[in-house]
Amino acid sequence: MKFGLRYCNTGPYTDPAKAVALLQAAEEAGFESAWTVEHVVVPRDYRSAYPYSPDGRMPGREPAFSIPDPLIWMAYVAAATTRIKLATGILILPEHNPVLCAKQVATLDHLSNGRVILGIGVGWLKEEFDALGIPFARRGQRTEEYVAAMRALWEQDAPSFAGEFVRFDGAYMRPKPRHGTVPIVIGGHSEAAARRAGRIAQGFFPARGAPPELLGAMREAARAAGRDPDAIEITVSAPEDLARIPELAASGIGRVLVPVMANTGVTRPIHGPEDLLAWRDVIAAHAG
Repeated sequence: MKFGLRYCNTGPYTDPAKAVALLQAAEEAGFESAWTVEHVVVPRDYRSAYPYSPDGRMPGREPAFSIPDPLIWMAYVAAATTRIKLATGILILPEHNPVLCAKQVATLDHLSNGRVILGIGVGWLKEEFDALGIPFARRGQRTEEYVAAMRALWEQDAPSFAGEFVRFDGAYMRPKPRHGTVPIVIGGHSEAAARRAGRIAQGFFPARGAPPELLGAMREAARAAGRDPDAIEITVSAPEDLARIPELAASGIGRVLVPVMANTGVTRPIHGPEDLLAWRDVIAAHAG
């Protein structure tokens, strides 16, 4: 079991000094990774339904809260840390140019000595896509093609790619990721996301719990694609009762993410970096 922190580029950790203090304390406590979130803009009067709350609204009720760009935030804290992995959980991939995104991610991975995990999702906030001038329709298909194009840029010397949405010919891209590629985790709480993870990703992050039907869909899709479902790492949010961690491990969960905001109900809440050392015994008891 691995332990990470979520969602680190929010709340007090939009402040640069507090962000560095959080991640340095996380390294000392033995956390394996720090996960970020993304919204470029949150339109004030959005009508799209947020999928993780009963009322369809994002937490806090107020859309005018600070969410630093995850890749830039990760680059900043990478310079002040040495071991902790830096993950997007998630980056809204169809809002990005995939060639530019591949270059940014590869550069960050190269400079951080191979510490990047790229968690991606298709997005739910149509009004955000509208503000960016990007089509909301068929974002799932674009995401899958973007992944294929990005991997070609990372893994091949001078790749060519001819898809419906992305085209390039003999495209040199340097630097390459430190380990030849960057692991991709699919985030989402839908069967489509689960199946996408089974087909094309190294990991699956269902965000809220670990519903057996979603894990089953992921594993079924992996087998249908000729992949080993057990090789796809599952990441979930930490349960409120930490006594359930052995149960999660036994069910095949590979990583749990502890929220960095204190009002989440999780045992041993994190009010600040000073609380991270209290997790040392939990991590020592279950890490492996």
